[in-house]
Amino acid sequence: MEVKTVNDVVVVSLMRRFDAYTAGEAELKITKIIEEGTKKLVCDFSQTEYLASAGLRVLITACKRLQKNGGQLVLCSIKPYVLEVFDISGLNRIFKMYDSLEIALQNLN
Repeated sequence: MEVKTVNDVVVVSLMRRFDAYTAGEAELKITKIIEEGTKKLVCDFSQTEYLASAGLRVLITACKRLQKNGGQLVLCSIKPYVLEVFDISGLNRIFKMYDSLEIALQNLN
């Protein structure tokens, strides 16, 4: 998982498989980022090929924490077969999603 900062936005590039085996590591890193005061977080799915319920739980928890602190979580670069998971779960109505990292960054600034 790669983490970088663009202006005041933290970008987390998620792993290829975001499942029960990788969700713990992702949750620890994302929680630390939020606790350090980040208000704008982008989760980049460009490398993600598989998303399980454990990954969704991490995203929901992070979104709630950020909203509680006046922040925002957005998602970008989601492959069509991963997007189906959001559609089926109804979470596509909860998260703001953008086609690319560039568009996500423009909408957060």
